[in-house]
Amino acid sequence: MESGGDQATHLSPTDDGDVVAEHAEFVHGEPIQGIERPPKVDSDVEILHEKVTKQIIKEGHGQNKAATFSTCFIHYRAWTESTMHKFEDTWQEQQPVELVLGKEKAQMAGLAIGLLSMKAGERALLHVGWELGYGEEGSFSFPNVPPKADLLYEVELIGFDEAKEGKARSDMTVDERIEAADRRKMEGNALFKDEKLEEAMQQYEMAIAYMGDDFMFQLFGKYRDMALAVKNPCHLNMAACLIKLKRFDEAIIQCTIVLAEDENNVKALFRRGKARAELGQTDAAREDLQKARKHSPEDKAILRELHLLAEQDKAVYQKQKEIYKGIFGPRPEPKPKRLNWLIVFWQWLVALVASLFRKRKAD
Repeated sequence: MESGGDQATHLSPTDDGDVVAEHAEFVHGEPIQGIERPPKVDSDVEILHEKVTKQIIKEGHGQNKAATFSTCFIHYRAWTESTMHKFEDTWQEQQPVELVLGKEKAQMAGLAIGLLSMKAGERALLHVGWELGYGEEGSFSFPNVPPKADLLYEVELIGFDEAKEGKARSDMTVDERIEAADRRKMEGNALFKDEKLEEAMQQYEMAIAYMGDDFMFQLFGKYRDMALAVKNPCHLNMAACLIKLKRFDEAIIQCTIVLAEDENNVKALFRRGKARAELGQTDAAREDLQKARKHSPEDKAILRELHLLAEQDKAVYQKQKEIYKGIFGPRPEPKPKRLNWLIVFWQWLVALVASLFRKRKAD
């Protein structure tokens, strides 16, 4: 958990591989949204095949590209080009797809050609002819694709394993999958220390992909504990990255996944509370942070966040008090009217003349 002096600014992994981020400056980032239409791209068109072209949306990193039999982890959205009907979106499912290049299904052939030209972290728009997609007959189950439909893919290559034998996750033993996930987690931690947040998240997401729901469902006993010891820190480290990128809604999701397994996880409670506070969800944030404090009463970072919430509540109360005071405050006292001395003088003069007139008449 975040701890240490109030002015700490270092970034480091803890002993269990979880990343600690204390008071680092936030940088701006944009979450992936549920887009209904393909993005508009101005980059040059690259011809990869007679039936496949590519436009880069976001450059990747590193020098290597995926090769035949590489195990790729990807996210993608797919549309039919003629009708712009979106028929798949893995981002919405929040689960990367695994694709072993050279062993893909026939309808993924065009997508695989695009991936062979991409670096890790790259996002691109692919135009794929129907011959390398769902073919002459299309698909009338899931996904629903009409006959002879040219396709558009927005695809992101999260990362890939350069396995010569093209060993898919389903062919790995439990130990091999946990080991592969742990290796990705450690690579992510190193990238986080270098403040390469997007690249770190790609490694964490690949590690999580090895620990998919179908895999976790089959585990019990020590193997489940071993898998969770890798998977949960990856979710927490993803949350740390997302908070620094100001993608608070996504950070909350990552923490909630951990809390579904471990409802008293202090790091998950703290980071979810911090993200909720940033979104103005003060009651929910306070509930998370107070629960975290119950399990870690001396943690300075938790106490600091609770103090900030209290100060925020106080500021809101003072502001509301001023507003209501202006609306319902006491009526102002009427100001005394200033005397008109000219009128007073004439009243005195008239009274004096009247008095002299009465005196003369009496004489």
